[in-house]
Amino acid sequence: MFNLTFEFKLKPTATQVAVFEDWLEQCRKVYNYALRERKDWYNSRKCQINFCSLHSEYIIPAEVPRPTYSSQCKALTAYRKTSPALQQVNAQVLQQTLRRLEKAFVSMWEQNHGFPRFKKKGTFRSFVFPQLGTVFHQGNRFKLPIIGPIKFWQSRPIPDGAIAKQARVVKRSSGWYIMLTLQWEASIPDIIPHGNPVGIDVGLTNFIATSDGLLIKRSRFFGDAERKLKLLQQRVSRKKIGSNTWKKAQKKVAFLHEYVANCRKDWHRKLSHHICDDAGMVFVEDLNLIGLSGAMLGKQCLDAGFGQFFNILEQTCFKRGVYFQKVNAKKTSQICPNCLNETGKKELSERVHSCGHCGYTTDRDVAAAQVVLIRGLAAVGHAVKMLAEGKFIGIPVKQESPRL
Repeated sequence: MFNLTFEFKLKPTATQVAVFEDWLEQCRKVYNYALRERKDWYNSRKCQINFCSLHSEYIIPAEVPRPTYSSQCKALTAYRKTSPALQQVNAQVLQQTLRRLEKAFVSMWEQNHGFPRFKKKGTFRSFVFPQLGTVFHQGNRFKLPIIGPIKFWQSRPIPDGAIAKQARVVKRSSGWYIMLTLQWEASIPDIIPHGNPVGIDVGLTNFIATSDGLLIKRSRFFGDAERKLKLLQQRVSRKKIGSNTWKKAQKKVAFLHEYVANCRKDWHRKLSHHICDDAGMVFVEDLNLIGLSGAMLGKQCLDAGFGQFFNILEQTCFKRGVYFQKVNAKKTSQICPNCLNETGKKELSERVHSCGHCGYTTDRDVAAAQVVLIRGLAAVGHAVKMLAEGKFIGIPVKQESPRL
């Protein structure tokens, strides 16, 4: 099976927008009610056996089972028959809301994520259709269950022969979008290591440095917009909460956040294609991105978007037939790529790598990228002949503008 997700911007009418808004509100209420039911059950089991709290206790009989996705779906089906508001919403859309809550609890148990939170009004921004008909679009219109045909901007052709697995309708500050997941009955062979290998090191001074000596400066997307964002947020704080002027001011803040995110993603996509133009194998560091975001330079790391760039680069490599792999990032800046001896820990202000054993000198980030390349070649079973052939000696460092 081969899945791809296509994103299109919708052009709903005023009536369809009202339906979307109502469905989001009903899904939010179902999500909060199901979360409240689960939370009450957990709180009723927190009391110690030998004593109770002086404040209050949740009393739920011991024979009541733990609320699960299946049990809450059955309860939702029964309650939906008595609720006219829920009857207006597609039943599968409501079930997908409960599945979303179940995934949040699984992420908490298995991936150490936080406890699921209640959704305030306006924060629930998407709902999912898990099934679509065989003819899900005609021309520039999508056919959604209950809602009917809805116009969209056909920014790219929809491939023929694909099966529509699901459609997610998303609300953003710039409008409504649909994320269409298509599936093909095809098996894609794994990409084997081939061609020119490239090691990549990421950082804050230089966003990326390649083993070929390419340095690209980091673009400060959020940093450049921070002053304007501060001004807009001050205007929001001076408005009366809930008023029309408050909503307009909040919408301007949301527009700016979305603009910054779109600029960052567009730059990452262009940079990933630029890397894949002359590469057959790409090796990057396997970084602890959560730890970096909580460190002293966490704000700058989040603005750079290392995790998003790695995901986009992996997708681009897959589409263009380039081998992609992450390697161990431990001590990449403390090892000489020419003699493989440790040179000691470097300060952040030290931007030049100079080996005291072999005399190899180059940019610090380029040396780290060359260490990443050596580890990547060793991981795929390629013999590392860099030392014998002296390929790292005399590599020129090339500075490029961040605007590709």
